[in-house]
Amino acid sequence: MERIAILGGTFNPVHLEHVELCKHAIAELNLDKLIVMPTYISPHKTRVPAPALDRIEMLKKAFLGVEKVQINDYEILKEGKSYTYQTVEHFCQNKNVRLFFIMGGDMLTDFKSWRYPERIVKNCTLAVFEREKTFTDFEKERKYFKQVFDTDFIKLNYVGKDYSSTKIRTYAKFGLPIDNMVGSSVAEYIKEQKLYQPDLYEQFVIKNLPIKRLKHTAEVVITALKRARELSLNEEKVRIACTLHDCAKHIDYNTEKDFSLEKDVPQPVIHAFLGAHIAKKYLGIDDKEILDAISYHTSGRENMPLLEKLVFVADMVEDGRTYEGVENLRNLYVNADFETCFIECLKEEFLHLINKKQYIYAKTIEAFNYYVK
Repeated sequence: MERIAILGGTFNPVHLEHVELCKHAIAELNLDKLIVMPTYISPHKTRVPAPALDRIEMLKKAFLGVEKVQINDYEILKEGKSYTYQTVEHFCQNKNVRLFFIMGGDMLTDFKSWRYPERIVKNCTLAVFEREKTFTDFEKERKYFKQVFDTDFIKLNYVGKDYSSTKIRTYAKFGLPIDNMVGSSVAEYIKEQKLYQPDLYEQFVIKNLPIKRLKHTAEVVITALKRARELSLNEEKVRIACTLHDCAKHIDYNTEKDFSLEKDVPQPVIHAFLGAHIAKKYLGIDDKEILDAISYHTSGRENMPLLEKLVFVADMVEDGRTYEGVENLRNLYVNADFETCFIECLKEEFLHLINKKQYIYAKTIEAFNYYVK
């Protein structure tokens, strides 16, 4: 009996982690063939991906020379939303095939919400891999699968690295290197075809921020988008607020003659209010939620809306931060209730200012008293 696995995804774009996963799955599952299946439109994602032909071309470049991998355009040609149960039923028609479907542990947790999950597990075996920095309760999921579907899944030994297509797209749009995430041939293709181009806001920060601050900004965008949908926030607002949160970090506020500050704003906080001013004056942002998220991302304040909290937290826990205690906050951000993480970040900010004997802005004191005391 032929052993075939399917790895589906948007692949927007494909990255090196996809290639490593496939190599390990081929060996561990003793596969005769692994089908890499780009979706036309994923039912779980709202952002429009790069054109299908470009995604297929990038897949061909990424998997060049990898034995037993076949790039398949079944879902692309079918068009419309790509549902896994339809794809699995299409490929299991040959009774001499043992079919596997590869997914990450985070997807396993959401599997119950997929369209006709019972039809998927009836026709294939799920092969699940763990992702680093993400907790999946596999024993809990096994009990659920046994109780609801009367079946089990295979847990692969492979642990996936913390790569994401969101990170790659964001880095590409910010003009930051992506070769180490996608490989040189895919990176060159993205550049030649101009697949992920900066918008007005990204162009502004590219022009006005040094590389180190630009990378921090990109990481804040990436970090915030990881939880934006779960928090029912508008992802575009999140992206814009995070892109512009430090847009005035290297601009002298004295050059802005129509910019005014309230009394006793400390120097490290000024750039946040200046950033909101610049976003409105030069970039046409008139959305109060976005402007307030920029204004209070450093200081916080009492009764913060969720968007403000998310930008505040993402600024503190993005992967480039190295202060003592940040790993604990990152773990909370990924695996705990968001409000718990936010309050711990606020505590960390307040204690840092106390320990450094720095002047504490009134808004920060108000936020601490409102949320912590």
